[in-house]
Formats: sequence, C-alpha cells, structure tokens
Amino acid sequence: MASAFCVEKRKRRDQGTARMSQWETLLKLPASYKQQLDDLYDRDFLPMDVRHHLSAWIEKQDWLRATQDHALASVLLQVLLENLDIQHSRFVQEESFLEQHNIRRYKHRFQMHQDDPCKLASTIHWYLEKEKDILKDATLDEQVQRLTVAQEAMEISCQQDLECKIATLKNDVQCMEHAVICLEEQQDEFDFKYQTHKLEAATADEALKKEQMKTLQLLVNKLNECRKSILLDMNKLLDRVEDLIQRLVDKELIEWKRRQQKSCIGAPDNVGLDQMEKWFTSVAVCLFQMLEFLKKLDELVGKMTYENDPVKAQKPALQKRTDALLQKLLKSSFVVETQPSMPQGKGPLVLRTNVQFSAKTRILVKFPELNHSMKVVVSMDREVPQIKGYRRFNVLGTKTKALNMAESHSGGMVADFRHLTLREQKCGNGGKGVSDISLSVTEELHLIYFDTDFELKGFLVKLQTCSLPVVIISNSSQQQSAWASILWCNMLSQDHKDVMFFANTPAAPWPQFAEMLSWQFLSATKRGLDGAQLEMIAHRLFGKQENYDTCSVTWSKFSKENTPETFWLWFDGILVMVKMYLEDLWREGLIMGFVNKSKEKSLLKKKQRGTFLLRFSESVIGGITFSWVEVDSSGNPDIKTVQPFTRLDLSQIPFHEIIRNYQILEAENVPENPLQFLYPNIPKDEAFGKFYTDKTGDDSPYIKYIKTKLMFVSKENTLEARSLMSSGLEPQSGLNGELADQVDFPESFPPTLESHSPDPMLCSSAEPQNDELLQYLNNPSNFSDDFLQNDCGLPELNFTAFNSTPIQACGGIYH
Repeated sequence: MASAFCVEKRKRRDQGTARMSQWETLLKLPASYKQQLDDLYDRDFLPMDVRHHLSAWIEKQDWLRATQDHALASVLLQVLLENLDIQHSRFVQEESFLEQHNIRRYKHRFQMHQDDPCKLASTIHWYLEKEKDILKDATLDEQVQRLTVAQEAMEISCQQDLECKIATLKNDVQCMEHAVICLEEQQDEFDFKYQTHKLEAATADEALKKEQMKTLQLLVNKLNECRKSILLDMNKLLDRVEDLIQRLVDKELIEWKRRQQKSCIGAPDNVGLDQMEKWFTSVAVCLFQMLEFLKKLDELVGKMTYENDPVKAQKPALQKRTDALLQKLLKSSFVVETQPSMPQGKGPLVLRTNVQFSAKTRILVKFPELNHSMKVVVSMDREVPQIKGYRRFNVLGTKTKALNMAESHSGGMVADFRHLTLREQKCGNGGKGVSDISLSVTEELHLIYFDTDFELKGFLVKLQTCSLPVVIISNSSQQQSAWASILWCNMLSQDHKDVMFFANTPAAPWPQFAEMLSWQFLSATKRGLDGAQLEMIAHRLFGKQENYDTCSVTWSKFSKENTPETFWLWFDGILVMVKMYLEDLWREGLIMGFVNKSKEKSLLKKKQRGTFLLRFSESVIGGITFSWVEVDSSGNPDIKTVQPFTRLDLSQIPFHEIIRNYQILEAENVPENPLQFLYPNIPKDEAFGKFYTDKTGDDSPYIKYIKTKLMFVSKENTLEARSLMSSGLEPQSGLNGELADQVDFPESFPPTLESHSPDPMLCSSAEPQNDELLQYLNNPSNFSDDFLQNDCGLPELNFTAFNSTPIQACGGIYH
C-alpha cells in the first residue's frame, strides 16, 4: 500500500508538466461537440472543475483496473483528495474565493466514497469512456464531411445541429441509465441496513437503536433526493425529445414530403429516406428506453415507498407524456416512399382502371425484430367529397403485404406493392353529393390509403398513411390531360389530402410555373430550360412585359380549355418530340428551341451567310424548324425558314441527317446546303458531326427521303421539288400535312417510310404504309439497283400546282 502511495505521489508532482491530451482535444472540438461535453458533465458525479484541473493526472490512471482492485482504488482516492488539497492551496494564494469553496465541497463529496472507492473508480472510468465516444463521433463526422459532396451551407448546419441534438439525447439516456442503476444500488443498500436493523432490534440497546435509525433516516433522505433528481432529469430528457420530434415531424418530414411532391413532377430533389430513418429510429429507441426506466421506477416503488414519495406523484405524468411523444413519432414515421405509378405511364400519380400499378410504403422507425410482422393493407378514399358524380373505386390484386427489409436496397423496412389494379364501382351516376361543383374526370382527385399496426414491448399503435392525390382515367387519350392536373396540383398545393383542389383552382405565379416547365425537360432529357428560353415562353403567354415575375398563369389557360390554343398541348407536343427524337441534340445545347420569330430575326441578321438556328414551331404542335441567313441581290441579310418537321418526319430520318443533307438547287447551278454555321458561329459538321451516320451519298440508309424530301429548285421566288432519281421532274410531296408558321397550306398526303403509331395526345394521322419501300430502307441489299428508278408508290400529284403558287410542302422555304 505504502509503495503504491509513493508512486502515486511522484505522478502527482509531475502533473503540472504533463500534456492534457484527451481533455485538450475535447476543448478544441466544434461547439456542437462541446455542448455534448457540457451535457455530459451536467451532473455531480464528477464535477467538470475537477476533471479540468486534474485532467493530466486523471487520464494517466488505470481506472478500469481500479474498478476491480480495492487497494488500487483506495490509493487513487487518497491521491485524488491530496490533489484537491493542492489545488485548494493554489486558489487560496490566488484569492479565488469561489473556487476555494467549490474545491472544499468536491473534496467532501469524494470522501463519502472511502467505504467503496471502486464505485468512484467506476464512475470516473465511465466518464472517460463517454469522452472517447464524443471524440470518436467528432472524428467520424470530420471524415464523413471530407467524403460527402458539398451541400448548401444552411442545410449542412441544420443537419449537423440535428445530429448533435440526437447524439446529446443518446448521451442523456445513457446517463439516465447509469443514474437509475445508482438509485437501485442505494435502495438495495438501505434495504440491507433496514433488514439488519430489524434483526438486531431485539438485542440492541436504545442508544444503538437511535444511532441506527439516524443512519437509516440519512439514507432515506439521500434516496429521496436521488429520486427527485432522476425525475427532474427525466423531464429535461423529455423536453429534448419533444424538441427533436417537433423538428423531425414538423420540419424535416414536411420538407421531405414537399421534395417528394416536386420530384413527382420532375424536380431533381433528393428524396432518399435513409438519413431520416436513422434519426427517427434513434429517437424511438431513446423513448423505448425511457419506458424501461419508468417501469424500473415502478418496481423500486413497489419494493419501497414512503410519505410524499416523488415517484408516486410525478411518474403518471411522465408516463403519459412519454406515451404521447412515442405515438406521435410512430404515426408520422409511416410514409409512402414511392408514389403510385403505372409502368408505362406519363408520370406517377396517373392511374388507369384495370391497368396494374405499384406503390411502396416504408416505416422510418426500424426495429429488426419487427421484420415481416407488420401487415400493411391497401384501401381507397376513406372520406368521399360532396361532389355529384364523384366516382368510387375498389382496389384489386395483392392488397396485403408485410413490411420487410428484403425489398429495400438500403435495408429499410418497406412493403412494396407491385400488382395493384383499380376497378370502378357500379353506383349509378356516382356519388350523391350535395354540392353543385362539377369536375372533369382528369380533375377528380383520389387518395390511396395504407394501414398497419405497430406493436413492440407491449406498446401498440395503429398507423396510417396515404398517397398524394391521384388522377384515375379509363382511356389512354385522357393521359395528357391527367398529367397536366398532376403537374398543377403538386406545383401549387402542399395539402397532401386536398382532393377538392380543382374545385377552386389557384393560378400559378410565373417563377413557380417556369421552374415546373424546366423540370419537365430536365427529367426527360437531363437538360432544363435556360432563362432566354423561359422568357420566350413568358412572352408567348403574357406578351411583352418589363418583369414577368408578377404575372400568373390560370389553370384554364394552361390546360382546361380543350382547344389547339391550350398551352399544355403545345408544350407537351414539343416535349414528347424532343424526348423521342431530339434528346441528344437538345442535351448538347444545339437546339435553341424556344425563340420567337422577331428574336430569331434579330439574332440572325447580324450573322454571316449560312448561319442557322433550330427552334420549335409556335403554331404546329410538335414541330421543329430551322432558319438561316441568305443575302439578297442588294447585299442585305434575308432570313429564310423551312416549314416545320414533325414527329412523323423525324421517325423516318434523324434531324441531324436532315440538317446534314438539306440542299437547295439554284437554277443552272450545283445543289448547295444553305446551312453552314450553327448560331452563333459553330461550323455545322463540328456541331453535328459526331451524330452523323457512317454512310453518305447513295449509300445512306436515308437516301430515298433525302432525294424526295430535301432537294429544292429555286425559280422566281418559289421553291420546287426536283427529284434527282430521273431526268424528269417529280413533284415534292408534303409530310404529314403540317403547316408552316403563320402560313395557310393545303393538306398533302405523304408516303410514310416506316411504321408509325399515331400519338393519341396529338391526334395526328398518317396514310397507310408503303411496305415495300419500308423493307428497302431496312434491308437495301435485298433489292435490285433499279428499285429506286421505279415509281415506288409515290402519289401522283399535279406538279403545275406547285409552279403556280408559292406554297411549299414540309421542308419548303417561305419568306
């Protein structure tokens, strides 16, 4: 004992020059981790002042061994008391009265451990381990920050703050667990001494009895204070839990649901739930531990209670509050991770009767022991709105599935419904609503509900969630209009259960509307709309304005007016065409696209001859055209525009091949391609070269289209189609009957070179296919060399009609 004591004294003398490695590191941590440290030492088991002033000595001792070695623990306690005396002397010299008072109080408290020094060693060791955990979390967090892609500064700050609060909560729960264990030990100590007193009472004299009763009373007083302290700490812990749940449920989850809404209509928002699941699960675990602590208090009170027992008075309120917080967290944790969608649909939330759709639910409170035990049931429309004619539907297919971790790539607890269908109920004219509100089929919104039961450790709560409002159609021709409703609803409404949204449809502010339009291109082609393109669209909608931010688009202007003038029909026609045939060119930024004629003219008239740009037609649905600079006889720029090409044209030849092979034959001259430089001054082949096919000229697979559709003869301000396949003239046929912008053209009927299914959204039509010609284009080697010299089924059109009028077929020039 004496030898060990001397060793400890030598260590103590060296404490002034020792480096405080762990403690210094902790003090250098960011504020969020210092807060954890402050919370850790917000108790009297080991005062922070003692930890700070004796940090070097404390970190050098083997406290773990001392928890099992009574002799070593006694030595460490004696040296600790001597160190406190030395520190007190320093404060006396420095005349620090407050510090002197605190040190004396701390020494008195530590002296109480002389009967059980191992318990003090265990406490100090526990604190040092918790410090290491804080350091570990801080180090890990730093590493994660280096590897994580940079996010918005505010978002990072908020997330770190949330992570810090959750870490602090976990630490509080661990401290609470330690406090409950200490309380149980104190009560056991009292019980042991009380039972001993009862056994010795018969033989002990009065003086001894009084002494024993005095000791027992001190123990009861100490036990009472400990119970009060624990109850106070439990209330503080629940305050932090309540703050976290409010943050998770009322902020983080609501923001995620809004991001999911926007992602459903094309926004590139992050809708991952893995991080949210960690947060929800951490808080739920802490609450379940809190329930265990309350249960332990019940057990302790059952063994021993007394008058004015604080546990009896306060425990019911704590129990009620804990139950309510856990219910709120669990009910909010059940969400629809993947909204209902059809495999071949235009987008999510548009469903068709008798066509399969899928949806996925997820619970964010993940307890592996509940894997495959929670059954989720699907149903429709719990509360039918008071609208006359409102339809009702039954859900068919696999309507019940268990939440499990096998169907999630990230290991989340999900129920993935993949084979659901809807069937309309036969109920006459629909719902017997009392309202005069009338909605179209594509304005009628419905909700799909998902229900399950959560039961763990005797805690049972029913959970329910529902999808975002869906539109249910019965015919594919309704899909375009239905998708317009989904866009409008999710752009403007943040009430996820508002099935009456279209009863009083709000207008869309231009900034919000413009963002939604850009998302459509971004999700379809990975390239959104730039400011200039959006300005052209705004000009089309509102005319010339100084500032479009104050403008709004009405629902009827966007889609409800079922006429060719409806904005959505025009815009979606362009979007479908770009997605099907022009995605690569659009993604490369080669298509200016949304630019009106006046802007086009102002851009091109300053450029050299042969400069061209590509834009979408303003009057032909799903049309694209190009304009280029010519020079007239006076040397002035002359802007020429080709009649729009439609999806039917692009299904027969890629647009880059049209640009590559387009030619004009001036009278008595060689054919010439007027397209030389893509605006502003990029050589055509440099811009489009990587998309060209390897075969050119007569070897091109598109030679038939090129020779009959892209060759024109200039004669007295008119362009006449001339076939190069024979010595005689052959008339140029129009393509798909589409019209040039702002020019009235007679409808013409083209030969179609490959099979084409008309899009029900655009209501365009085509003539029957020329099967022999289609086979030639696909396999030209199977035909003789003179195949193209024959008629090939081209329509017999009166060529004189083209000579007597400036009207041109698709691909023709107009001024």
